[in-house]
Amino acid sequence: MTTTTTLEPVRGPFVWRGDQLSGTDEWIFRLSGDQIAELEDAGRRFVADDPDLRFVTAAEYPLPVCADAVRVFGADLDSGRGFVLIRGLRMDGYDDTLAAAIFYLLALHLGEPMRQNLLGDVLDHIVGVSDKKYLEGGLPSRTRDKLPFHSDSSDAVALMCLRPPASGGLSSLVSGATVYNEVLARRPDLAPLLLEPWHYDWRRQDPNAPADTYTSPIVSWTQGTFSMYAGGDMIESAHRYPGVPPLTAARKELLALVEEITYEPGVALDMDFQPGDIQWLLNYAALHSRTAFVNGPDRAHQRHLLRVWLRRDVDRPLVPRFGKHVVVAAPDARQVGPGDDTGRFRIADAATIRERWGD
Repeated sequence: MTTTTTLEPVRGPFVWRGDQLSGTDEWIFRLSGDQIAELEDAGRRFVADDPDLRFVTAAEYPLPVCADAVRVFGADLDSGRGFVLIRGLRMDGYDDTLAAAIFYLLALHLGEPMRQNLLGDVLDHIVGVSDKKYLEGGLPSRTRDKLPFHSDSSDAVALMCLRPPASGGLSSLVSGATVYNEVLARRPDLAPLLLEPWHYDWRRQDPNAPADTYTSPIVSWTQGTFSMYAGGDMIESAHRYPGVPPLTAARKELLALVEEITYEPGVALDMDFQPGDIQWLLNYAALHSRTAFVNGPDRAHQRHLLRVWLRRDVDRPLVPRFGKHVVVAAPDARQVGPGDDTGRFRIADAATIRERWGD
């Protein structure tokens, strides 16, 4: 048993349950006709200009009509529930390049896009083109399997649905604060472990990583601000490397309890994406996963999401070395790092799937 410290439940809008939200649409922002028109016009100009995605700025493509909405999105992320779903884009009239341009423009107005893979891509694809299973080492972005709840390697993550699958593929979110409160209520002896450093498998996430693991607490609670960074499978696989101490019995219990809570009925909010939906998520506020999916024979029913990772510079207080801190040392996460000769930095190229990469 660990020694219990004085910890209090988290309170505020970050604390929610899926069964409380699923019957409402308060987390859905529906774009107006004027907002849609502005995004379409800006997106068409973006496609025509064809800027380098590493260097283009939001100031070059102002969105005055959408400015208030963008502020609402940011507030939802930073001080609200930690996520928002945007709906209303007229996807029937767009090709993938225009849709990607609109998505990337919104990303620029909400933060700094980050490289997402070894190739240097700042716009990535979530597709089911690989037959390799996730548990066999398949990339989460390329498999069709159910994924465990986890946090991504960025401040915020956004997904845009180009096309849904024939069945399955629900996007599931869980409030990190709700999970923490449940752990504290059920096992106050284990809860303090969440604030201690844990090893995460860096090599599995990045084969060219300079070390096998990095460390981070699961929970940061400092200056009155709660944040969570989780990924039980990455923690467990980190302990296969020489020199990484084995998980204690208490830590194993805690990981099992966190997983149990995330999958309890009513805890998660499941989203069945429609074409054009954009989900914005603060990684510090909510964990995310997806259900397994089946693609259909026609392109319209083959699941295809676009993804952007964002750095949001909002002075959020975090304890030292929290999250995947090893990926944010560069002053500009788009322009510094590997992949300059392989990344896709023009919108038409970036909107195209790398069919066999990651198999």
